[in-house]
Amino acid sequence: MTARNILAKNLIKLQRRLEPSGAGGRRLYSTATGHLKVGYVPEHFSTPLFFAQSEGYYKDVGLSPEFKPFPTGTGDMIKALKENEINLAVGLTEGWVAGLGNAKAAYKIVGTYVQSPLRWAISTGHNRQDIQSIAQLQGKRFGVSRIGSGSYVMAFVLAREQGWPGNPPVSFNVLGTFKNLRAAVRDDEADAFMWEYFTSKKYYDNRDIKYIGSIYTPWPSWTITAANSLLDTELATKTIGKFFSAVNKGIQHFGKYPEKAVDYISTNLDYTADDAREWIKTVKFADDVSVVDRGTIVDKTFAILHAANVIENADGVDVQAFVVDTPEFRG
Repeated sequence: MTARNILAKNLIKLQRRLEPSGAGGRRLYSTATGHLKVGYVPEHFSTPLFFAQSEGYYKDVGLSPEFKPFPTGTGDMIKALKENEINLAVGLTEGWVAGLGNAKAAYKIVGTYVQSPLRWAISTGHNRQDIQSIAQLQGKRFGVSRIGSGSYVMAFVLAREQGWPGNPPVSFNVLGTFKNLRAAVRDDEADAFMWEYFTSKKYYDNRDIKYIGSIYTPWPSWTITAANSLLDTELATKTIGKFFSAVNKGIQHFGKYPEKAVDYISTNLDYTADDAREWIKTVKFADDVSVVDRGTIVDKTFAILHAANVIENADGVDVQAFVVDTPEFRG
């Protein structure tokens, strides 16, 4: 089992310990479509979700969410939301907006998780002497986790920034996991790939892959979506509000105890303590995850993705319908 999947096991163990037992236990909410099932990416950004679990914040509001890890990222969660494998998900803004813009979505954006932008690192094989700069990647083959994922979407954004022609401006090799992407650039199955910088850094340090450059998202990096089936009733939307209130407390705990976060990340995930500390200096979680800035998260992201040909047809697309906002989300 990879270190990336350890978080999922920890959450399951904690969930079992925190669930009340016996007739006197608190009744835990379940939706009409089953228990609250939350998709997430098992990386450092998920630490406040774990803190909300370990500190009992979900239990305090009568929830016992089931967490499902998606190491392959947002593209797979889009599919899982559509197939009702999960009904809430924490993923990358560009992936969510691209799915909604291309009418391939069965979800709405309901919250903001990380306010700061994401630093996407561009990597190639350590021994690829022919690739030393971003400019040399024009027309090359990019490895991506999945069509529609952040690694796929941001390749278009990079091409737009670089002025590369064509649609698509580069070719793609769908490889699934971060591990597969690293292997692909070593074995010449891809020329480059894009992944979050601090997740990649350990593999620069051990000379597994080579850093070429970075690109930052011009929007808040992580947002929360809910399956359409979870938005059908007032009771379900109130439950989203309860989940949000617990996550807000998890974020506050993260901010209050940064060394606890470092210890958790370096012990359970694929990061060194020093890299975890450096990442914490760069990240800004939302003060209130129930708030969605439509102008920045929806309008701006949609416009950039459309200009980059990620969203091919903007005619008749109602971007305001991408977001559901209700007082029930604020607990």
